[in-house]
Amino acid sequence: MLTLLAVFLLGSLLMPVLVRWLGSQAFVIAALIPAAAFVHALVMTPQVIEGDSPFASVEWIPQLNLYLSMHMDVLGWIMTLIVTGVGALVLLYCRWYFRDDSAGIGQFAGVLLGFAGAMYGLVLTDDLVMLVMFWEVTSILSYLLIGHYRRRAASRRAALQALLVTTLGGLVMFIGVVLLVVFAGTSSIREILELAPTGPIVDAAIVMLLVGAISKSAIFPFHFWLPGAMAAPTPVSAYLHAAAMVKAGIYLIARFAPIFALSAPWRPIVISLGILTMLIGGIQALRETDLKRILAFGTVSQLGFFSVVVGYGTQAAALGGLALVLGHALFKSALFLIVGVIDRQLSTRDIGELSGVGRQAPVMATAAFISVASMAGIAPTLGFVAKESTLTALLDDAIGGSPWGLVALIGVVLGSMLTAAYGVRFLWGAFWTKRDERGDRMPDTAWPDPPVGFLSAPILLAGATLALGIGAPALDVALQGYAKTATPGLDAEGVAVEGPGHLALWHGLEPALGISILTILLGIGLFWLTRVTGWDRKARLLPFTASDAYYLVVRGIDRLSVLSTTLTQRGSLPVYVGTIFVVFVAAEITALVASDIDRFQLSAWHTPAQIVVAPIMAAAGVFAVQAQKRYTGVVLVSVTGLGMVVLFATSGAPDLALTQILVETVTLVTFALVLRRLPSKLGEHNASVGRIPRALLAIGAGLTMALVAVVATQSRVAEPISTAFTQLAYEIGHGKNVVNVALVDLRGWDTMGELSVLVLAATGVASLVFVTHRADLLAATRNLPKAKRRAARRRPLVETTEGVRFQTSENENSPRAWLVGGQKMKPENRSLLLEVIVRILFHTIIVVSIFLLFSGHNLPGGGFAGGLVAGMALVMRYIAGGRWELGAAAPTDAGRLLGAGLILAVGSAVLPLFFGLAPLTSTFWEWEIPGFGHMEFVTSTIFDIGVYLVVIGLVLDVLRSLGAEVDRQTQALRTGQTGTQRDGRVRI
Repeated sequence: MLTLLAVFLLGSLLMPVLVRWLGSQAFVIAALIPAAAFVHALVMTPQVIEGDSPFASVEWIPQLNLYLSMHMDVLGWIMTLIVTGVGALVLLYCRWYFRDDSAGIGQFAGVLLGFAGAMYGLVLTDDLVMLVMFWEVTSILSYLLIGHYRRRAASRRAALQALLVTTLGGLVMFIGVVLLVVFAGTSSIREILELAPTGPIVDAAIVMLLVGAISKSAIFPFHFWLPGAMAAPTPVSAYLHAAAMVKAGIYLIARFAPIFALSAPWRPIVISLGILTMLIGGIQALRETDLKRILAFGTVSQLGFFSVVVGYGTQAAALGGLALVLGHALFKSALFLIVGVIDRQLSTRDIGELSGVGRQAPVMATAAFISVASMAGIAPTLGFVAKESTLTALLDDAIGGSPWGLVALIGVVLGSMLTAAYGVRFLWGAFWTKRDERGDRMPDTAWPDPPVGFLSAPILLAGATLALGIGAPALDVALQGYAKTATPGLDAEGVAVEGPGHLALWHGLEPALGISILTILLGIGLFWLTRVTGWDRKARLLPFTASDAYYLVVRGIDRLSVLSTTLTQRGSLPVYVGTIFVVFVAAEITALVASDIDRFQLSAWHTPAQIVVAPIMAAAGVFAVQAQKRYTGVVLVSVTGLGMVVLFATSGAPDLALTQILVETVTLVTFALVLRRLPSKLGEHNASVGRIPRALLAIGAGLTMALVAVVATQSRVAEPISTAFTQLAYEIGHGKNVVNVALVDLRGWDTMGELSVLVLAATGVASLVFVTHRADLLAATRNLPKAKRRAARRRPLVETTEGVRFQTSENENSPRAWLVGGQKMKPENRSLLLEVIVRILFHTIIVVSIFLLFSGHNLPGGGFAGGLVAGMALVMRYIAGGRWELGAAAPTDAGRLLGAGLILAVGSAVLPLFFGLAPLTSTFWEWEIPGFGHMEFVTSTIFDIGVYLVVIGLVLDVLRSLGAEVDRQTQALRTGQTGTQRDGRVRI
């Protein structure tokens, strides 16, 4: 099971590439993954039915007692079959649905397959915390799927609405999960159900779990997001909103109902909201004219039905409810896919524009009729078997004296009547021959026959609901294991009845059969009545809906945010910074005064170098405050950083000294690039005011920080873990450089977070500078064959609409250029001596950076230092040859380096999981190679290579944005150019 979960993840990552190669045919390959999981679940059937549930677990975070665990009991098994079986058919269906549409289907295929994998993990995980994680992953992926048509405003609104509603419910559910896990002392779902905890805290946790469930399954008052989500492509509606995502909430209710159904808050919430949802959805489905929205509101109604039955908590209701969930996944997915065929062939879903389609497409109409019959509960479909079992369970409990049984029975009967009514409306709207307002017969809608494969998925699903109805006894045997975990129901005398009853196609002439027939007849009559009276064509019944309430809340939040921003964000950087420092001083001084630390062991110095360096650093800080020019201030601030280099070097920290001097150098270059667009003097446009308050605040912040440092160093009461780093670095990380091993192994997760910050910083800087387009057109030699690049240095650079290229004609008399970019620089800015030096040293510096990268495990260096050295080489190329030379030096996009580095780092951290090891576990190899001697390699070096690439990407992005792009903008302003081309790309 864990292997299949990993395959889902890998397949989703590969799908964009496969779609690029194979087009829509790649969906066939994608369908193989859920199909394999479906077959695996079928193979596990004997074990599951016999009660020998397959279980797999891998330790994830032992400190929190969290495991990547998968458990396939009867409920998980049936949900797995739904998620994987319907998922495979929907992916196969996409092969024809997207046959003429290639825009964005690579991403769509990857996200849809990833969603299937997330649902697979959700229904099988045994860890409640992991369930929350899978839960949120499905919310995010559903947002991407619903908003697939990103250029349509309706799709974007629907996607955001679904994300906000389900995420809000998920956050509330997460709080409930934390309460339940802490109270029970375990995150294992099996163990929690075995403990069956009770009490006020458990009741509160249950209410929060139900909030998450009803928000995910579109139960009132969260029902409005599901019809809006019909803006998604039809395969998304068929899978997410019929078989998978909306079933997540029902699954959660079904998972906990056997144990918590009799708790005080459970039935009032589940039954009352479920019945209300049934009625609201059913009534609105009778008023829709879009086939897809008819099914959407019908799904809302059915989800309310399931929450009532599955959440009722008795054995008989559990048996019928689980059969209902299975049946609904089959018939509603089939109906959505049929609507997709109609929409794809006719470009309309409006029932007013469809007439006579049933006679022209008899196979599709038959599949739709079988599916609607199952939805309405007509024999011999699975829907009939499940509905009769459900009515019997609720009727027996109501006769036994259960008030909630009577309420549930009445609600289910009314909802079933509405189901039959909108089921007939769907068939009439999609396939019947209609008449216009004058009573004349409408001409048949021209029907182009779809490919046979396009209809295969809905036909198989409709056939499955028919086959399972006929084979109800076999299904009964499979579902008994789950039903028996619930509470026994009541008989006519109010006595508990052992056993959940049985699923069968024929139970004889019993009350439930009569009630079922009555609801179908009344439903048909209700549909006829709505057509005769014209009620289905009238305006909305209520002036205010739940969707209106949602938009009212969203607008209120927007206005409140604008108001709070207006009051607090005044546009003054000194005010913002001053506020931060005031809060810092006040908070820290309060903490220091309240502390009981009274022991201070201070030394005048540790090394003689501190006596010389510290006064220089202090003086530089004082002079920096008094500096009148920006660059002078920056240089003086850098003096303090260089002083830290000396302190590190004399304190036995060569790694820190090396990194510090590189960081200071790159920072100084970055400041220099930025200051080119700022006035040279401080206060030239906005003079500083309030000098005395500023000085007092600065002195207060400095003294506070000094006191915090003194107190913090004296407050340790336990032996620091860092004292063991030397031994751990050698034994675990197989390295002698403690600093580097700590960064890439012992504390690798911290480094992972820092890498993500670097990527965000680079992206943020570039986004602020590149206004119209993020494309990189600087690489002058990117499209030249390698053999011609040497000869190209004799050709002058020419500017084209796609950037800068070498002149195509040969010119052997042209002087050889040491740096190709130097040709584009102004003579007064060009230094031949600098070009020669950079040309000679560049490759040497790159080699040194690579040496630092690979030697850093045992000697000073590492990926961060090596990346900074390589970045300095790029800085030299830019300074000597300008932005054209930077393009020639790094003919690749900075984003690729950032992405590749992050992938390498994350991949090396996660890969050990597939071998049953903890993340970031390193492996060590060593060899004796004749002629070379002893060779060693540690897998954490791959992580370090990722750090190396990310740092180079960061420096390159800063040079491209703050350097090259600012140069271009300056030149455009000087020449009066707009800086953009007609296609919207940034000009070089």
